[in-house]
Amino acid sequence: MKNRMTLVAASVAAILTAGVNTASAAPVISRLTPPSQFFATNGAQSNPMIARFIPDQRFDLQATVRPDAGQTITKVEWSIDAQPLRVATNKTNLVPATVLTTSTTAPVPGAVAASVRGFSMTKIGKHTFTAKATQSDGSVVSASGEFEIAKTPLANINSVKNVIILLGDGMGASQRTAARIMSNGYSQGKVNTKLAMDTFPNTAMIMTASLNSVVTDSAPGMQNYVTGNKANNNQEGVWPDDTLDKFDNPRFEYLSEYLARQQGKKTGIVTTADVFDATPASMAIHTQDRGAGTGIVDQFLDDSSKTNLTVLMGGGRKWFLPAGTTGSARADSSDYVLPSDIIAGWSSAPGKLDSTRDLIADFQTAGWSYAADKTALDAAGTPSKLLGLFAFSNMNVALDKIDGRRGAPAVVNDYGFPDQPMLDEMASKALDVLDNSPAGFVLLIEGASIDKQAHNMDSERMILDTIEFDRAVKVAKDYATTHSDTLVLVTADHECAGAVIIGASTVTDTDLQAKTPTSDSMRDKVVGLYEAASFPKYTIAEDGYPVTTDIDKRLLIGYGANADRYEDWRTNAQPIHDSQQPLDKTAPLTAYPRINTYDTNLSSTNTVPGINDARSKRDEATGYFVTGQVSGTSAAHTGGDIPLSAFGLKSNLFAGTLDNTDIFFAIMNAVGRK
Repeated sequence: MKNRMTLVAASVAAILTAGVNTASAAPVISRLTPPSQFFATNGAQSNPMIARFIPDQRFDLQATVRPDAGQTITKVEWSIDAQPLRVATNKTNLVPATVLTTSTTAPVPGAVAASVRGFSMTKIGKHTFTAKATQSDGSVVSASGEFEIAKTPLANINSVKNVIILLGDGMGASQRTAARIMSNGYSQGKVNTKLAMDTFPNTAMIMTASLNSVVTDSAPGMQNYVTGNKANNNQEGVWPDDTLDKFDNPRFEYLSEYLARQQGKKTGIVTTADVFDATPASMAIHTQDRGAGTGIVDQFLDDSSKTNLTVLMGGGRKWFLPAGTTGSARADSSDYVLPSDIIAGWSSAPGKLDSTRDLIADFQTAGWSYAADKTALDAAGTPSKLLGLFAFSNMNVALDKIDGRRGAPAVVNDYGFPDQPMLDEMASKALDVLDNSPAGFVLLIEGASIDKQAHNMDSERMILDTIEFDRAVKVAKDYATTHSDTLVLVTADHECAGAVIIGASTVTDTDLQAKTPTSDSMRDKVVGLYEAASFPKYTIAEDGYPVTTDIDKRLLIGYGANADRYEDWRTNAQPIHDSQQPLDKTAPLTAYPRINTYDTNLSSTNTVPGINDARSKRDEATGYFVTGQVSGTSAAHTGGDIPLSAFGLKSNLFAGTLDNTDIFFAIMNAVGRK
């Protein structure tokens, strides 16, 4: 066992979570990590195995221990398969993995979180781990859990070299179908041309639950694919713990970290969102708070030697600009400083509260080329490392970017970034850069605003973002076609809004605009079901997008997880405001519609100066009222399975109904290990 140990460290962290019952009658191990049904069911071993790893994949062990009143915990000892676990205190000495207590300010006096950091094993099979805690009066408590090391083939000449993961955030089957109908059309029941993602030969259905919910958010929705383990909603690359620190949770290793460490592969991240957002961060960042933007983007650079991060492109410039600069969102409150045991056990950068850091300059000092817009991206050539930040926060969506290129740049001008690349253009540049990696690469390409516009129930913007995403899929497929050692996966983290294709309008756009905003006029006399829907026909311009989405007898989308809203079936001239934009409360963005739904709990008095009251309830004057299925003003994620499509070498490994964590192991079976 000790010969297979990674250099690790053990520490104690004060439990800070409020509201814990202090009337403990005996020492108790209240949480054991990795998550295990063996622990949760008091020793009754059962399937499924919750925590699974590949050989030598790193992860933390942690136990939360609450002592008797007036007592303290003096040590916590660990064992694996009934053998004492030993950790390296230096390069030559091994000692039992014993954690001693220190002073604590926890609500439960003396409570500790005892951790072994960066543990790994190579022995295949199921293993039992045990924490035994001793308190100051000699009382002892122990608890056991289990994990599995999964058999993984060794890499060989037939293994996958490059992995491209294309993730359409929030993209379920209906979003894919709607994009196919709008972009390619049907003739007598058959699609004229398939989407690029439709041409992939292998398909699976993915179960999307997170560790703590049947309905995931985007953080575990992505990270479950690339760690093989479940995370709680809002958490990335960590399991839950009982402390409030955003960056000290027990960790487990990402695909990017493992393949960089084992094989020297490079990592690329491309997104239309802010680069700190849940999906891109869930390729490389360890935090229990997906909103901790300053610390998240700092980790991208600080730990780039661990991930071999080589390409980072999207929005999010606000996190890279020093505090006090126009558009900056950097703040010490969202930054990170790591405890010493994580630094030692994971060889991680320590972090620093440095809101005045010029992160763009630091990237450039580290050898990265920087592109601030499409013009600079086109001129960048193929640098060794590439950073592209094309907006303060989320990039504008495809509909608004295309309008800008067609001579109607009102929206992109208002946001201040008229020269943004499309997702396929970013994908192509990323592949140009990563293609220079002799050991191969892992590349994430995210179409982020399929989800964001589904939340807004903005059907046309949602569909055009799916079309933009599919154009990036084609770029990846074309690359894999000429690079036979490449695997391409197209999937989603979850579905958003319960979007469904309900039919098509039965009237012209002119007639639609003349309708009175009542359900009788705009629903009963407009919504064509079954044969009345026929086949909507959109004209596609040379740029690959519809000439207009306001056609006669247009495609109609409904929502099953919608908030209250007004619906007029027409394309909105402006998107719903984006609260993540740092200048959202500054003109001209103050004039953008603030609420896309009707909410009777909202005051008619604006709390933000300059916001246009008349437009705060989108489509109220022109549309009929649709009662929502969820509260609030935004549609919600749904818990249904989502499709995955696979192309390239070893794509046959992706078939059937799979858990999202199974994808990690299928990828590693395709890539192999050293």
